[in-house]
Amino acid sequence: MGHPKSVDLGALLAALPPLAALAYGPWGTTLVAGAALILVNSPFTSIHHAPVVRITAFALCVLSVAIAASRARHDAQLVNVRLVAEAAQRGVLRPPPPVIGQLRCGALYRAAQHGTLVGGDLYDVLTTSRGVRAVVADVQGHGISAVGTVAALLGTFREAALDETDLGGIAGRLDRRLGIEADLRGDEPGELFATAVLIEFDQDASRARLISCGHPSPLLIRDGAAEEVSTDHAPPLGLGLTHTARVHTLALRPGDVLLAYTDGVTEARDAQGDFYPLRDRVRHAEPTRLVTAVWKDLSGYTSAIDDDVALLALSPQALPGHRARRPGTGWRRATP
Repeated sequence: MGHPKSVDLGALLAALPPLAALAYGPWGTTLVAGAALILVNSPFTSIHHAPVVRITAFALCVLSVAIAASRARHDAQLVNVRLVAEAAQRGVLRPPPPVIGQLRCGALYRAAQHGTLVGGDLYDVLTTSRGVRAVVADVQGHGISAVGTVAALLGTFREAALDETDLGGIAGRLDRRLGIEADLRGDEPGELFATAVLIEFDQDASRARLISCGHPSPLLIRDGAAEEVSTDHAPPLGLGLTHTARVHTLALRPGDVLLAYTDGVTEARDAQGDFYPLRDRVRHAEPTRLVTAVWKDLSGYTSAIDDDVALLALSPQALPGHRARRPGTGWRRATP
């Protein structure tokens, strides 16, 4: 009976450290490389051309550890860059507080471009001396390319909401800002535009005033039913026509919910090509839960959402012990 043939393990052992460098960090790769070197130099391991294989294995081990260390540093740099980018994007589109003035508030934003937090939609809510003011808007385009315009509009709204005496003045400021942004980009007049709905609440949140500049009408959810708020639609911002905007006044009751949204919601389609029927599917809920429920339902309705989505729900409530902070400075929770 002959002896079984020996298996040459040299090439296999030499290949282990480079493979480890692809999957592990420097410490894990060092352990694998050390184990490979021990086995390569073991008298119990069958290796053809042993001196050459041992030298090659040692070189590969050193190189693999160096590659793993370099990859770990690169990954750490990418994480830092992403954290900075996320902080910057959250600074542009900051989440609103759950209570602002005499309103409960819920908001949700999902960018169409994977891996980004901000795209071409925007919202904001601010306390002013004239009551709570809010905006939901949709800038032409979506994704990273629209973030600069979104940031410019949000900055303008935050100033104008404190300074202007009415919604028409705010709309005019936003319109002018888009004109400036178009000039900076070298666009022709009217190429850069945005739809927007502006909302202003009385101090006691008993009434709301709205202006729509080419934007979908908000929904009023009351007594379990949702209806579109009747508004006159002026042309979008950026066309120099905000003087045609008309203010619509709406009486509110405690528990009503005003839901503003962008067309990324209502233009989503199911497998048959039917648009998402937001008004028919929305259910009354506290604002934070409402926007979460709408997003969950929308995600189940369509297989892919190809546009940015913004939702802002505001509900007047009786809030015992609640005191709004000084205009422009944010909010304060109710004291127990």
